[in-house]
Amino acid sequence: MKIAIAREVFSDETRVAATAETVAKLVALGCKVMVEKGAGVLSRIPDAAYKEAGASIGATAAATLKGADVVFCVRRPTASSLKGINKGALVIGALNPSDDQSQFNALAKTGAALIAMEFMPRISRAQSMDILSSQANLAGYQAVIDGACQFDRALPMMMTAAGTVHPAKVFVMGAGVAGLQAIATARRLGAMVSATDVRPAAKEQVESLGAKFIAVENEEFAAAETAAGYAKPMSAQYQKLQAELTAKHISRQDIVITTALIPGRDAPILVTKEMVASMAPGSVVVDLAAERGGNCEATVPGKVVSYKDVSIIGYTNMQGRIATSASQLYSRNLFTFLETLIDKESKKLTVDWDEELVKATLLTHDGAIVHASLLASLEKKPAAKKPVAKKPVAKKPVAKPAAKKSAAKSAPAKKTKTGASKAGEKTGAKTGGTK
Repeated sequence: MKIAIAREVFSDETRVAATAETVAKLVALGCKVMVEKGAGVLSRIPDAAYKEAGASIGATAAATLKGADVVFCVRRPTASSLKGINKGALVIGALNPSDDQSQFNALAKTGAALIAMEFMPRISRAQSMDILSSQANLAGYQAVIDGACQFDRALPMMMTAAGTVHPAKVFVMGAGVAGLQAIATARRLGAMVSATDVRPAAKEQVESLGAKFIAVENEEFAAAETAAGYAKPMSAQYQKLQAELTAKHISRQDIVITTALIPGRDAPILVTKEMVASMAPGSVVVDLAAERGGNCEATVPGKVVSYKDVSIIGYTNMQGRIATSASQLYSRNLFTFLETLIDKESKKLTVDWDEELVKATLLTHDGAIVHASLLASLEKKPAAKKPVAKKPVAKKPVAKPAAKKSAAKSAPAKKTKTGASKAGEKTGAKTGGTK
């Protein structure tokens, strides 16, 4: 069984889908591993490290992928790049099927079994395979580091002979995996941290990390979570109260970190331009949802910009800014999943297509889309209507005005030497062309 790891070609992608550590584990399972030349360079993994772990190095992407039974990737590959893989090969990575539907459909038609690791269910035995959690964890950490660097002032309180440096105030919006790591990191650096979230259960998690929880805690908020742990839609009145509280709080913060990123959807606006303008000069907003447009109205995806003397950090691949650590965790996620698909005795790939984890992540099989959520979204799309031919409407005949008798007709025409009448020459001069 051949496993291929090609170099990522996405513009700002620095991660790689396999490290020397996971390559060694794959080889121990009886797999042949080929890594494209230079695939791990941006993650500080030289080709020599892969060779030492038992992999062979492919000179090109085509040579690396040729005859592959499994392809590991960070970003979704193109259909043309998979031409040389074996029929029915597994393509495993963050495949993001909601983006560029036409390209995804072309990828499905290759016949590869596309497995989207971001669809991994959040259950106990799949925690070690959860790429969203592993990468969000690092993004939350890096958000604080980048925010602190851009802030260019000290974060902790410092009591010196020259006076006291007051601690920076950090506000984290969203207490998911990235938000909780951001809270913990900011606290370790000595900042005064506060956080908000729409889920009441998040309050305990935020406070357990030593941060202050900010929310309108009325009766509606107390009942804002379903039995499954999801947030209920809030009333317009509650949203207004929460927005007013948040706006007032943001005006007093030094660093604001937003984390409301929903895969496949545009990011909700949490911080308006008016809120940014209310912050002190030199303050910072770190937008972890920039890849989906951003939670801040002033965010420019992929750039660091200044708005009213407040820096807005809009990196679209925050975890990629610490590529070595991100690649280590990501590659372990992929290896742990693939390990469940390999028979330990025969050392062959044995996929049970009805197994829970496979069924939850499998997008396409034998050239057809098979994932339930994708099929449902396709059914919701209205079919293109055929244009209805319109019947021609009969036009009423328009009465032509009676022709006026011309002077040319009443008098006999004098012939010229060429035989043409002078009256005819005048008519031709007037009507012989359109300007």
